Order: sequence, then C-alpha cells, then structure tokens
Amino acid sequence: MDGVLANNKLHYLNYYFEESGVRLDEENIFGLNENDCLPDKTAVSRYIHTPGFFRTLPVSTDAQDVVRELQKKYDVFVVSAAMEFPHSLLEKRDWLDEHFPFITWKNIVFCGDKSIINTNFLIDDHVKNLMTFSEKGLLFDAFHNVHESQFERLKHWKDVYRYFLE
Repeated sequence: MDGVLANNKLHYLNYYFEESGVRLDEENIFGLNENDCLPDKTAVSRYIHTPGFFRTLPVSTDAQDVVRELQKKYDVFVVSAAMEFPHSLLEKRDWLDEHFPFITWKNIVFCGDKSIINTNFLIDDHVKNLMTFSEKGLLFDAFHNVHESQFERLKHWKDVYRYFLE
C-alpha cells in the first residue's frame, strides 16, 4: 500500500517541511534509504509513529483509475505489512475506504510478512517483500529502490496498466 497506492515520498517531504521549514526537492532523497532519506535521520521514524500519518497519505498518481480497471479483469487485493505499525491499522483501513471504496474489506490483507500471500503477482516498492514472494514479483519504482535491478520494474501506474491490461 505505502509507496505503491500511497505516495509516502511526498508525505515525508511535506512533514519535514512543516516541521523544519526546509523544503527539500524530490531529487534530494533520490537513491537514499527510506529510513535515512531526510537530513534529520530520526524524522521518518517519528512521522510513521505519529497519529494521522497513514490516514493523510496522498494517493499515487493514476492509482485509483488503474486499480478500478484492474478489478474488471483481476481479483485485486491490497496487502500491507501493517503489523509493523499496529496503530496504523485503522488509519490504513479508513484511507482505503476513502480513496479506494471499490475495494471491499474481503480484499484487504494487513499482515506482518507478505510471504504468506498466495497470489500470482505482487507489486511492491520493497525488494525484501518480493524476495520472499513465491510467484511473480514486480518492483514499483520508488526513491529508495532506484539502484535495485533484480526484479522487473513498473515506474508508475500507467506502467501497471500497460503490463496487465494492454
């Protein structure tokens, strides 16, 4: 969910600006580890433990339209390793209800380890989740995974559309 359906990069930058008054461009964090992408190395950890952080994530460009189209052909599940941040469970559910109301509760999986997911495809922004997935893993482009090359990459939601629907 985060980094694929939701634009956590923009959210980190906006939180940092509100906290510090310093506006960073996206290029400033390109290629950096997600946990260390801001000048204050404790910032991301603070933000993801801040009530409301997950509830206010911006939606990734084209995600809603493409997921709606995917559902016409595929059984789409949203999977999030939400157990890492237990306070995020309700926020993530409310976020999905608001931005993806066409995804039913039966197709939302909050877990700790995505290797339990038994689907044909997994689109994720973290290689660690794709490495333990038993079927076809697709890497969704993110600032923190630009140097990864072991999985097929989808740069944005229009690539997802082309991959699955054209």
